[in-house]
Amino acid sequence: MVIYGVYIVSKSGGLIFNHDHNTPKIENEKTFSFPLDIRLKYENKKIIVEFGQRDGIHVGHMLLSINGLPITGRQLDDGRDAFEVIENKENYPLNIKFGRAKMTTNEKIFLASMFYPLFAIASQLSPEPKCSGIEILEADTFKLHCFQTLTGVKLMVVAEPTQAGMDILLKRIYELYADYALKNPFYSLEMPIRCELFDTNLQTLLEQVEKSGISNV
Repeated sequence: MVIYGVYIVSKSGGLIFNHDHNTPKIENEKTFSFPLDIRLKYENKKIIVEFGQRDGIHVGHMLLSINGLPITGRQLDDGRDAFEVIENKENYPLNIKFGRAKMTTNEKIFLASMFYPLFAIASQLSPEPKCSGIEILEADTFKLHCFQTLTGVKLMVVAEPTQAGMDILLKRIYELYADYALKNPFYSLEMPIRCELFDTNLQTLLEQVEKSGISNV
């Protein structure tokens, strides 16, 4: 049983909290001969695969290291430019590690803003009035569970498809949100949640669910 993350979206559609709990680490390290049969490009301060999927390496994956040397931006730790190293035939064979790029805060904010109109569309498509909107969004590798409060705040949990009892977990997270965020005199509505007690209790709750199941929450 795995819970991947928790997100809270304000009633206006802005991301006010996110917690990465168990993000799968996808990395592939291969030895390549010259010329490299994967096309790379530099985008958003990282080198990513643009074309040429193979051996578990996919378009969008990030270049992590060359011959064990980590890459920051487009430079190796020894100061050399990664593209210059890859384009030089004399450097081959090269041991190159690729992995899925970690989602940035800006990307999470963008995705949260996209979920808001989808939720509204789902509510309007309902043949019955007062539709609750999207409660579960299912894919082959995960399920997104959503609970909307009476004030329009949306709490979301991303978990593996077989994880049960997410409706109970969402209500427990809402209780933590009410106790440690809303009752905090220094917290303002619609603003990002920065509360250590909320973070600590949420982490404890998620670990408890994964270890002993939702019935013991």
